[in-house]
Amino acid sequence: MSNLNKYDFVIYGATGFTGKLVVEYAINQYNNNNEISWAIAGRNNEKLEHIQEKYNLPSYIGKIIVDSNDQNSIDEMVSQTKCVLTTVGPYQLYGEKIIKTCVSSGTDYVDLCGEPGFMHKIISECSAEAKETGARIVFSCGFDSIPFDLGVLFVQEEALSKLNKYASSVRGRVRDMNGEFSGGTAASMKATMAALQSNPELINILVNPHALCDGINGVQQDDDSKPMYDEELDTWVAPFFMAPINTKNIHRSNKLMNHIYGENFKYNEMWIQGPGEEGKAAAEFISTMNPLGDAPEPGDGPSRESRENGNYDVLFCADVDGETIKASVSGDMDPGYGSTSKMIAESAVCLVKDCEDLAGGIYTPAASMGKKLIKRLESNAGLTFKLE
Repeated sequence: MSNLNKYDFVIYGATGFTGKLVVEYAINQYNNNNEISWAIAGRNNEKLEHIQEKYNLPSYIGKIIVDSNDQNSIDEMVSQTKCVLTTVGPYQLYGEKIIKTCVSSGTDYVDLCGEPGFMHKIISECSAEAKETGARIVFSCGFDSIPFDLGVLFVQEEALSKLNKYASSVRGRVRDMNGEFSGGTAASMKATMAALQSNPELINILVNPHALCDGINGVQQDDDSKPMYDEELDTWVAPFFMAPINTKNIHRSNKLMNHIYGENFKYNEMWIQGPGEEGKAAAEFISTMNPLGDAPEPGDGPSRESRENGNYDVLFCADVDGETIKASVSGDMDPGYGSTSKMIAESAVCLVKDCEDLAGGIYTPAASMGKKLIKRLESNAGLTFKLE
């Protein structure tokens, strides 16, 4: 299968809720940009035509009919693009054929996957071939795990600049988060639980913070599964439901970057609830609730007003020899939809346009695009990275 490179990236899943937001962002950000070419893709021609009409897409933005169960149609899509951007999850149900086609053809790929069992499988089965073909596969290019993965990289670079060494420990602390949880995230969690029933050994991957590190296990990590009092910040903190996938990606980034954070690096991610008895009660309540219980169904999502009124703010504390360097990452829209759609679009553009020298492999955002992606996110996507 030859790669004709007709498009820089193709948005697969363009008729879904998140896919539409990616299309909307791409047309607003990159319309009339002669240096970037892209297309929309999905399985339903009528719905794709509706997207073309709704967003008044110019004729140079292509349309490709693709069915994730039809290998020939997948081949046709992949052959026309430098990068596949897919919002179609759960990826363990709908993503394997597309990823493996990208790997075999040397085509780049970005997604929103936060499914560690599936990621472990693809890393194990496809890493060697991706290195041979030059395909750059980047998982987790949305709220999981870009703000966290790049936030750790950012605070570590600040630690290196100010203290001449990377921190052996970083604490991620979610300070603020407003917006509806993603229905796609909920669906992925349900698919993972179903997979766990048929394959109980999957639990060994789900509970291991180093599960995506190619068999390399680091030091024991601090417990983030129950409420605790963070003495330095003078606040109670609660378990954060996305910590399991973010932590795995951050440790994989460290491994892929030759353990620049150190082989004994620790990362701990929790949700700030405030000081005193009220903070303690809130942390204990958070630890017992199901954060995805009210998530919308896949294909649905919050209103434009809700997305635009959403936001998030995450603090990162890098501990170095008794000193602490603090930095933060914030986003100007709700994390699960508005900000995520911008982050994955910029990831596709960054990978194709800014990372020509990156070798093939299966990556994280930090290990593949790093500071180049931070620059794009700050310039275009409403994210702010700053030292505190």
